[in-house]
Amino acid sequence: MYIIGLIIFGLLLATLYHRYYPVSGIPCIDISDERIKDMVVLDIRDYNETAEQSIANSLHIPYAYLKRHFSTIPSKSVHIIANDEIEKNLGIRFLRRHGFDVQSYSIIHCPCREGGNERWNTVKKSKTA
Repeated sequence: MYIIGLIIFGLLLATLYHRYYPVSGIPCIDISDERIKDMVVLDIRDYNETAEQSIANSLHIPYAYLKRHFSTIPSKSVHIIANDEIEKNLGIRFLRRHGFDVQSYSIIHCPCREGGNERWNTVKKSKTA
């Protein structure tokens, strides 16, 4: 019984790590940055999200469909556009596992730490905060 508990705990821990632990070594850069000009811009957001705010010249494959359609992604460096941190982590890990060179990412509803994704930030800031 003790061994089964350890196995279940290990599987739970591995799942939580895979989903929530940040991917290291991939910088957050603005979508208008010149560095992504020669990369494949891959939008892994859901169709509902991209209908409101589409990105020009991007390849749109939602994360849920990556397993089926990752073979249509050109084998160049990739810049990922995600809706949140979890989607970004899962997308980068999936693409790395399948041999893609993920160079950077952008999260639509969050400004990049390197300064300036405000153009794509749709979250309203409080005037009193």
